[in-house]
Amino acid sequence: MLSAVQLIRFMTRVFVSALLFSVAALPLAKPVAVAAAKKPNIVIIVADDLGWADVGFHSDRIPTPHLDRVAREGVELDRFYVFPMCSPTRAGLMTGRYPIRFGMARAVIPPWRHFGLDPAEVTLPEALAKAGYRHRGVFGKWHLGHNDTKWHPNNQGFTHFHGHYNGAIDYFELTREGERDWHLNEKTSGEQGYSTELIAGAASRFIAQQAKGAAPYFCYVPFNAPHSPFQAPEKQLKKFAHLAGGSAQGKNRNLRQKVAAMVSCMDDGIGRILRAIDDSGEADNTLVWFFSDNGGVSAIADNNLPLRGNKLDVWEGGIRVAAAVRWSGGGIRGGGKVSVPLSCIDVMPTLAKLTAAGPSGGLVGKPFDGRDVLDVLQAKRGRLDRELYFYHGQAGEQRERIAIRTAQWKLVIHGPNIAGGAWQSAKHERFLFRIDRDPHETTDLLAAHPGVAGRLAEKLIAHRRLQPKVGVEVYGAGRNSFKVPRDWMIR
Repeated sequence: MLSAVQLIRFMTRVFVSALLFSVAALPLAKPVAVAAAKKPNIVIIVADDLGWADVGFHSDRIPTPHLDRVAREGVELDRFYVFPMCSPTRAGLMTGRYPIRFGMARAVIPPWRHFGLDPAEVTLPEALAKAGYRHRGVFGKWHLGHNDTKWHPNNQGFTHFHGHYNGAIDYFELTREGERDWHLNEKTSGEQGYSTELIAGAASRFIAQQAKGAAPYFCYVPFNAPHSPFQAPEKQLKKFAHLAGGSAQGKNRNLRQKVAAMVSCMDDGIGRILRAIDDSGEADNTLVWFFSDNGGVSAIADNNLPLRGNKLDVWEGGIRVAAAVRWSGGGIRGGGKVSVPLSCIDVMPTLAKLTAAGPSGGLVGKPFDGRDVLDVLQAKRGRLDRELYFYHGQAGEQRERIAIRTAQWKLVIHGPNIAGGAWQSAKHERFLFRIDRDPHETTDLLAAHPGVAGRLAEKLIAHRRLQPKVGVEVYGAGRNSFKVPRDWMIR
């Protein structure tokens, strides 16, 4: 008879033998790799000429519940900077670089201009393509070159384009200079409707379709609203009938009512986009970044209050815009407010780094001017020590606008081109503000701090000298000799 100890040993051998036999009978399994976290879907929404006070999270002038939702569920970017007008901001967004480096800072690209974003620049969709983003769509206003196909969005990294090449199209007729400017990729589209609603619908369908795939997608939605011409559907105008009237006549009659209706329509469209993201089941892993391309226009006196200035200014009202970012799956906690000065040129390096599209320092010999600011958005860092530059020369070299902002100071210079070194002549206006304490630019400290102004002016002069010999011309040059192409198609 077995002792207790012998019995335990025997039973242990039987158990081990049975276990080894069971394992041996199993088919050999392939090594299991640790799955990498899925890269986020990216949705960037840009408004056109939206005023600081034109969003619900800044004032009660115009209800924008869907934009408010982005700010509430993400973070409001309280000091987000762009450039004073359309094309430069879009160029900075696409490259992460100051547009003055490649001749895109002086002015917008009007219909008669033969110029565009240099194909040698690496664009955001080109970088994302290398990071596995197979589908990269743009829906709305391009405004980065149209008179040569090399500047078209399908040749600048996007796989899908649905919208218009020029700015200031007719919202209902979808025309500019009397010719239809509405396209699906490289072909003219006969689609009919109000442009804001068409843009939102196309972007929403793209999101719904691409969310079914395994690869992440990039959806860029540059609305043309509320840029002129000031046109809105009747149903939206009725919502703001209480704003009708005023002393303005002609095209500016009922302007406040029209712009409110246009903003509301755009907000409804953003609601459609957010619903498409929700319905995809991937809202947590979809990064939504919203901002305006510049401040609101001067025709509405208070649309940028309490900021000073308007579109085409380097005052805060022209370059500090409403903005918000939402990405709960990326560690951006809802309900916060980021007061660190950020810029549209930060978008590219931030997204390049987090998607492994490239290092935060630059791509293919093109160093970024912007920064990877994800840790700022995640509230892990509360300060950036750097300068931000703003330049506008659309009215000609005798009437330029240029400014520099640091963490504490802002120097503004109006007048002739300062690239030659002169900035204190009788033709120059100069203003110095302690911008961290005086965000509304009310107290000029130039006389009290000439040394600070001098050091900042040296940096501004160096920045202005970055302008290449070949660059976009002033706005009106070449207008009279221009012949509009049929349907804005390059043949």
